[in-house]
Amino acid sequence: MTGRARAEERTGFQESGAYHAAYDLQTDFVMVYGIGESMPQRIREWAERGYHVHLMTGVSWGGYQDYLNGRVDGRSHWDEAQKYQDGETIIHGTSVDIPYMVPTISYANFLIERIRPAVDAGVEAIHLEEPEFWVEGGYSKAFQREWRNYYNEPWQPPHTSEDAQFRASKLKAYLYTRCLDRICSALKEYSLVRYNRPLRFFVPTHSLINYTQWRIVSPESRLLDLPAIDGYIAQIWTGTSRTANVYEGKRAERTFETAFLEYGIMQELVRGTHRRMWFLHDPIEDDPTRTWIDYRENYTKTLIASLLHPAVSRYEVAPWPRRIFQGQYPSADGNGKEGIPSDYATVLLNVMHTLGNMDQEEIEVYGNTAVTGVLLADSAMFQRKRIGTQTSGFMQKYDGTNEVELTDDSSVELLNFSPFYGLTLPLVKHGLPVRPVQLDNVRRFPGYLDDYRVLVLSYEFMKPEFPDLHNALAQWVREGGALIYVGDDSDPYHRVREWWNQGRRRYDSPRAHLFECLGLPSAAGAAAEGITRVGAGLVSYLPLRPNRIAESAEAAERYRAAVREAIELLGSGEAPAAAGDSSAAQTGAGGSAEGKPAPADALRWELVNYFHLRRGPYVIASVMTESVSDAPLELEGLFADLLDPGLPVKEQVAVQPGRQALLYDLAYTGPGSHSTDSEPGSKVIAASSRIEDYREDETAITFTAKGPRPLQAVARIRCEARPTAVTAEVLGPQQEDGSASAPIISLQFEWDAKSHTLLLHYEHGDGGTRITVTK
Repeated sequence: MTGRARAEERTGFQESGAYHAAYDLQTDFVMVYGIGESMPQRIREWAERGYHVHLMTGVSWGGYQDYLNGRVDGRSHWDEAQKYQDGETIIHGTSVDIPYMVPTISYANFLIERIRPAVDAGVEAIHLEEPEFWVEGGYSKAFQREWRNYYNEPWQPPHTSEDAQFRASKLKAYLYTRCLDRICSALKEYSLVRYNRPLRFFVPTHSLINYTQWRIVSPESRLLDLPAIDGYIAQIWTGTSRTANVYEGKRAERTFETAFLEYGIMQELVRGTHRRMWFLHDPIEDDPTRTWIDYRENYTKTLIASLLHPAVSRYEVAPWPRRIFQGQYPSADGNGKEGIPSDYATVLLNVMHTLGNMDQEEIEVYGNTAVTGVLLADSAMFQRKRIGTQTSGFMQKYDGTNEVELTDDSSVELLNFSPFYGLTLPLVKHGLPVRPVQLDNVRRFPGYLDDYRVLVLSYEFMKPEFPDLHNALAQWVREGGALIYVGDDSDPYHRVREWWNQGRRRYDSPRAHLFECLGLPSAAGAAAEGITRVGAGLVSYLPLRPNRIAESAEAAERYRAAVREAIELLGSGEAPAAAGDSSAAQTGAGGSAEGKPAPADALRWELVNYFHLRRGPYVIASVMTESVSDAPLELEGLFADLLDPGLPVKEQVAVQPGRQALLYDLAYTGPGSHSTDSEPGSKVIAASSRIEDYREDETAITFTAKGPRPLQAVARIRCEARPTAVTAEVLGPQQEDGSASAPIISLQFEWDAKSHTLLLHYEHGDGGTRITVTK
């Protein structure tokens, strides 16, 4: 945990306020939020504290009243606000004059000029967050003009047919893609021409799963086609992941499982590219009515869910730390409000600094190692309206803030997003590592599917935007993949005007074209339920709408049986006995833990109630409820518990159902461990501080710890023998550079002989705290 350069930008946070000691988290970078008059001053303040400074601002909404009211160019632009069918403006949150925008050319040009001063102020990167167009929008005059230009036909009200809704949503995704391309390209050029300084652009965005569930359209994978976009922040947190879904007929919050899937699709989004991805965590959430107990439990679930995806090792550790460390929220006993509990604050700081060390060479997966992919396309966002059913208006707009409690049955059913969760939760809950796979990327990147042996696909809630996707899928199957197709061709969106029914060869559904490419009977009802060999692989066909799988335990088990059978047959290399035979053996897990295609003998599915992996010395685990057993996951060894404020050393850890664990394995000897590190002696295991100037010789260990004030900080460090003394100098700004001395105080410490580690308690000074361990 020592010596990492801030230039790596492993950890960061966003904050709209000026610098303050209470939320000086000492991450690598900070995203100064907002582009008002105070922006240059805020940039300077954070930079003076050693942070790399980025800018973040909203791209689909913001305090842009000057533009809306005509003070920029003399013309009112309220016709560019997103509107519902009845003409009501779609407003951000509970504001009065902050609408979601239709991203016209004029609006993009306005944002370019509005953001340009941030480039002049020297920011290293700009984050344009949340390009969002609501499914129920599409009625403003500006959108009608864009429709005419894009489709060369008169605008159609999106609520009038599935075709109009699909085309409206496709246009919405295009408009924000165009907007971002224009802004980023123009300002990158400006930065190079004016300052000869490269400028990077990132898009903080919700996951494709969440935007589809909340009924919002966003560019998502389309941004991979824009060279001016350098990467993403995966905006996943309690507010997105606690959105209820249905499993075996029960609607409930499943924060861990949903977050596991959300982080998975965002890892997939950039896999095989050079685009950067940060995973976001939020120690609270946008809903201010919850207690600290609730915030903490759900934060832990999302944290662990993210760490189970080791291909990403950069993190936004918190949005708005001011509201975390200075905010007041309802107390658990119902008597007023209270600030953050001191033990939770310490845990947060421990975790935030641990996150900077997650780029580990050695990854080991325990339990089931053969990842199963469930394909998901951007087009899932395009068919999120049920034609003929009223689901429009503020009272039916869900955004996770609890401002509106949905009671309309149709709106709740849409929000459940059961077609997707029907395909994923029955597998996840039984311990199969499921990863949503970005279908659109199959045609972008050769070999994109090579890491997978088993894929699940349905076109009953999304559509393939290009026919060549099926050529790639068919080739993947023939080379040894197992494709489980779920669907009965009953989705009314099969009739939208798209490539499968508009060319010289027409198909009733895109499934029919896919089956033709696979050499299977393509007509509706012609293919039999069950498994068919295709080349070295196989296709399993389950003619069932995927939302039905979410509705009962019987349907979930029917689906699981089909997946098990495909896994077992592919793993054994045997031919199926007969189409429709759904028998399957249940065997133990095995195989590679390197993220490469597992060998055939690894294609087995052991029924377990947990996910468990190691990232270098870090042990990460989560045990699920509603699973195959209520047994805890028992871990034995010598661990430091990173989710406990005292960082205690434990030899046994029992992770109960519904709980998670983040441990440091003190006996780890793999790559990057203390036993193999080139620097001899003691090292920092975990700390609630940024550790700088770490030095060790025969007589002492010294280092400087920096972090927010006033908060209780802890550190556990390796020390071969019990020290004779530990002292601290609490530095002020004048002592930080060594120009003045600071009083030296004695620190109490706890020595653990078995692990040869030392636990220290201290507080941060304005210039840091210099700690000396005398051997």
